[in-house]
Amino acid sequence: MRSMTGFGQTEGRSGELQFSVEVRSVNQRNLDIKIAAPREYGPFEADLRRQIADAIARGRVELYINRSAGRHVKEISVQDDVAAAYVKALRKLKKDFKLSGDVDLALLQGRAEIFQAVERRDDPKKEIAEVRRLVSKALAAHGASREKEGKHLKQDMAARLRLLERIHRSLGTRAKGAAGRMQERLEKRLGDLLAGKGVERARVVQEAAMMADRADVTEELVRLAAHLKSLKTLLGEKGPVGKKIDFLLQEVHREFNTIGSKANDLDITNLVLEGKAEIEKLREQVQNVE
Repeated sequence: MRSMTGFGQTEGRSGELQFSVEVRSVNQRNLDIKIAAPREYGPFEADLRRQIADAIARGRVELYINRSAGRHVKEISVQDDVAAAYVKALRKLKKDFKLSGDVDLALLQGRAEIFQAVERRDDPKKEIAEVRRLVSKALAAHGASREKEGKHLKQDMAARLRLLERIHRSLGTRAKGAAGRMQERLEKRLGDLLAGKGVERARVVQEAAMMADRADVTEELVRLAAHLKSLKTLLGEKGPVGKKIDFLLQEVHREFNTIGSKANDLDITNLVLEGKAEIEKLREQVQNVE
C-alpha cells in the first residue's frame, strides 16, 4: 500500500551543467501531472509524463527540473551590427575631420554593447538523457516515501477493520435472539393494552414471526462478512488499491445502514452507529491511498 503524498529529490551533473530534480505529490482522485522545467525541454515533456505515469497511478504530481550552468559555461557573443556601426561612425569621423590613425580594435575595447558574455546553449538532446536518469532517481525516492507513509496507513486501516469485524460478530450474536425478544415485547404490550382480557398466544406468535421476518438482517450480515473479507484481502495487495477500497467501504456503509433501519433493537442500533463511525474514519484514510 502506498500513500499519494510523497517527496523525492536528487541532483546531478552533466559536463558543466548542474541539475536538481524534485517530485512532489498530494492526494487527488485521478493522475494530474504538472511539469516545471527549462523551455528547451518542451519537446520531451510527453516522455517525462509517461515516465511519471509508469511510476505513479494517481494523485497530483509536480515535477521540478532546475538547471544551472557552471562559471565556465560562458561564451562571448559579438554584436556584428553594432560593431559595424561603430567602425562606420569612426571612419566618417576620421574623414570629416581629417584625423590621422587607423580604426582598429583598440578603439572598440570596452564597448559592452559589442561584446557580451552569454550562457552557452548546448543541444538539449544531449542533456535529456541525464535529466531522465535523475527523474528516475527522484521517482524512486518519492516512491520510498510513499511506501513508508502507506505502511502507517495500512496499520491504522487494519486496526479499524478488525474493529469492524468485531462489531459484525456482535451484530450476528445480537440478531440471533431478536425474534424471541420481539415476541416478549409484543406479548407484554398486548397484555398491557388488553388489561387482563387474555391474549391469544398463537396470534402473538404469528405477529412476532411477521415482525421478525421484516427485521431479519441475515442477508445483510452475510454480505457484510464478504465485504469485510474482501477489504482484508485488499489491504494485503500490492499496487493501487485506493479506489477499490473506497468502493467496498461504500458497500459496507450501505449494509450497516440497512441493518440499522431494519433491526428494531437498541443494542443493534448502537453497534451500527459504532460501525458507521469507524467506516467514516476509514473513508478519510483511504482518500490518501494510491
